[in-house]
Amino acid sequence: MKIAIVNYGAGNIQSIKFAVRRLGHEAVLSSDAEEIRAADKVIFPGVGEASSAMRMLRSTGLDTVIPTLTQPVLGICLGMQLMCQSSEEGNTTGLGIFDAKVVRFNNSQKVPQIGWNKIYDLKSDLFDGVEENEYIYLVHSYYIPECTETIASTEYGVEYTSAIKKNNFYGVQFHPEKSSTAGEKILRNFLKLEVQS
Repeated sequence: MKIAIVNYGAGNIQSIKFAVRRLGHEAVLSSDAEEIRAADKVIFPGVGEASSAMRMLRSTGLDTVIPTLTQPVLGICLGMQLMCQSSEEGNTTGLGIFDAKVVRFNNSQKVPQIGWNKIYDLKSDLFDGVEENEYIYLVHSYYIPECTETIASTEYGVEYTSAIKKNNFYGVQFHPEKSSTAGEKILRNFLKLEVQS
């Protein structure tokens, strides 16, 4: 199985590569459009700031490649947020894959949210074998409000989307590579997904 991790200068890429290796697979870091298109699975990670990340994607042309992919694609953290219509972070226009807008936490909770929290209302084969209210690891100041594409939720002063799906595109706000056994199951389930017709 060919697994490509989109390399556009975002942080945390190596830890995802190591997590994939622990599951018995190798992944290539790539910014090459043809190599990414040829992969069986694509992981779109991200740690950083939305507007600068989108500038990097545009400079490499990956902003036009990612929305056209037909194999299973998993956006992680900022990667998920960049797949939305827009983000309040830097007033950024996203890739437009998910019909959602990313907004900043505006409540009494400490921002950014850093640490362990629960996921619930799990609605996808991405969560096979994962219990309701399982703990996952998060680091973020912006979030996607709940919407019709939400497949898992988390509460942090407000209920929000912690996972989202549209066709072959999946996104998780949390870091599966840092989320212990639950995160490992979610990554394993993603790698088992079949291409949808």
